[in-house]
Amino acid sequence: MNELEIIDITKDYGQARVLHPVSLSVERGEFVTILGPSGCGKSTLLRILMGIGEASGGEIHLAGKRIDHLPPEARDIAMVFQSYALFPHMSVAKNLGFGLKMKKVPKDERARRIDHVLDICNLRGLMDRLPRQLSGGQQQRVALARAVVMQPSLLLFDEPLSNLDAKLRDSLRHDLVALHRRIGATSLYVTHDQAEAMAMSDRIVVMNAGRIVEIGTPLELYRAPKQVFTANFLGQTNLLAVTASGKEARLPWGQVVALDRLAAGAVQVSVRPENIFIDSDPAGAAIVTSVAFMGPTIFYTAEIGSISVKISQSGGAEPLPTGARASLRFQGPVHLLENRLAEEAA
Repeated sequence: MNELEIIDITKDYGQARVLHPVSLSVERGEFVTILGPSGCGKSTLLRILMGIGEASGGEIHLAGKRIDHLPPEARDIAMVFQSYALFPHMSVAKNLGFGLKMKKVPKDERARRIDHVLDICNLRGLMDRLPRQLSGGQQQRVALARAVVMQPSLLLFDEPLSNLDAKLRDSLRHDLVALHRRIGATSLYVTHDQAEAMAMSDRIVVMNAGRIVEIGTPLELYRAPKQVFTANFLGQTNLLAVTASGKEARLPWGQVVALDRLAAGAVQVSVRPENIFIDSDPAGAAIVTSVAFMGPTIFYTAEIGSISVKISQSGGAEPLPTGARASLRFQGPVHLLENRLAEEAA
């Protein structure tokens, strides 16, 4: 059952349209991530959902009720901000209870909810501290708990981990996913971090230039993206121009491969670096132009004429040196993108 329905939401600033008609359905209990580069409209959409930004057109329905005309406090939505936005003069417990008090939740129920969220967000020993006495990770957990304690129909997250260092971000990412599974809240999460989106989401909504480009599970969008933008933005890939004939095409290094569907003429294929194998070969068509040893993985760039190909393989192998000649091979069907070369050029 759909908990959230976004129907043709637009946003204009004067003559400039920053959100084109955006439509999205989110099921109850689903964790959906909106992924895209800076300026693509994802945070603008989140602010419109929360009610702190106004749409130029369209409708929003939550739990079967139209809410786009309601003020933020009447929408049954809670939001976790990038900047934490904690009250500096209030303890953790008082920060958690403020919203409940404003909604006139009875005192006994407030105490029960706060007690519960202190446990599930691992804040029990911090309840009497002020925000300035907390680390960045602890402050973010308080911000998360403050949203969860409201028990909203929809939780919104606006890049909440982007201000944290990489190690802490990974730890809190795990905690957030575990918390979501525990409470079963319907969640919409905004990020520009592809790894974050892949690790956390039931589905990913890829946005660019104010439009939804593609929607799918992390596995679907990584292994079989429909659009060139998705293939290029979500992880590393090689976008190769080939000529298709039926269900076959010839890759730049001469290998004839099977396509995952019928096609004819000039097309683009997406070939992930980890699916290309590289071998030392004095007669090979490729020349290694860069090598980066990263421990578990070796990243190569190889050139075949004017074409540059990215390759990754296990760090257990002996790295090939820069300048070495090599042969490349790909196993399995190659994924054909929907975008024709002529359409991309247009």
